Amino acid sequence: MIDRLEAWNLLCEKISNVALRRHMLATEVVLRALARRLGRDETLWGLTGLLHDIDLESVDQDMRRHAATACAWLSGLLPEPALQAILAHNAEMLGGQRVSELDHALAASESLTGLVVATVLILPDKKISARKASSVQKRMKEPRFAASVNRDIIRECEAIGIPLGSFVELGVAAMQQIGEDLGLCGGEGDAAKA
Repeated sequence: MIDRLEAWNLLCEKISNVALRRHMLATEVVLRALARRLGRDETLWGLTGLLHDIDLESVDQDMRRHAATACAWLSGLLPEPALQAILAHNAEMLGGQRVSELDHALAASESLTGLVVATVLILPDKKISARKASSVQKRMKEPRFAASVNRDIIRECEAIGIPLGSFVELGVAAMQQIGEDLGLCGGEGDAAKA
């Protein structure tokens, strides 16, 4: 299995968009926190989150090719459960379904990161440290806020035994730990250390 530094270098080779890199870092840190809570392989879950959108620039945002291309690139670098989860996070476009715990965890986590970031960016200081999980949960109920974030996918956390409130708390806390690397603390940070 690829190690974290090799994964980060591959991500930097394939992804130039800073916002997309940050999304992938956020997904990694949330999945690592979930893995710790559930007693799963933190490295495997983290790498799955870090690399899940590695093909988006290459497929020019074509969601009919997204994830399948990533899995082809990552074959031999990540184990089958990670590849399956990466494929399943785009199940709606590829005609698949999410089955495993990691499938649901990745889909829910990457969707949650979008809602958290949107919630932070409406703050005057745009600092994640000033945001509480309750504020993010409140925004879950506002369908026009961050309308592209699918709330039903976030709720897939319940398929792995994590209540929505607990999941949001876990996700916000995890993202706060790398707020600087996410550009949500006023500095750019060194994402390779995240």
